[in-house]
Amino acid sequence: MTALRAGELAVGQTFETVVVTDLKRTQIVQYAGASGDYNPLHTDEIYTTKIAGYPSVFAHGMLTMGLTGQAIAGLVGAENLLRFGVRFTAQVWPGDTLTVRGSVVRTFADDGALVAEFSLSTVTADGREVVSGYAHARLAG
Repeated sequence: MTALRAGELAVGQTFETVVVTDLKRTQIVQYAGASGDYNPLHTDEIYTTKIAGYPSVFAHGMLTMGLTGQAIAGLVGAENLLRFGVRFTAQVWPGDTLTVRGSVVRTFADDGALVAEFSLSTVTADGREVVSGYAHARLAG
């Protein structure tokens, strides 16, 4: 992917990407297998509802982080992503549709490179934020 150019961005500009539509329990279990994280809160409906008291199993935070990272890397190019961090703000449930919103906070010079700082927010279809975060990406001149 070609790097974003400084002239293509404006502070406040927002990009949106739907990263999953109608998250399936199967996808959550597949992530458990891929990550090796078999915490029963993510894989065992009876444990999660009867013992832990949640309404259902829910997605791993790292699954949501990965989807968020995939969206920003798709926008800026993985080779241009310099920093990426998130905070988990709410659970992601089976059936959720997730959209990542990245907004340009500022552009600045860093060690000779032009960089864009993005604020990130991953939200459900009803607007509930499940991840907040940031990213810094190298820009072409």
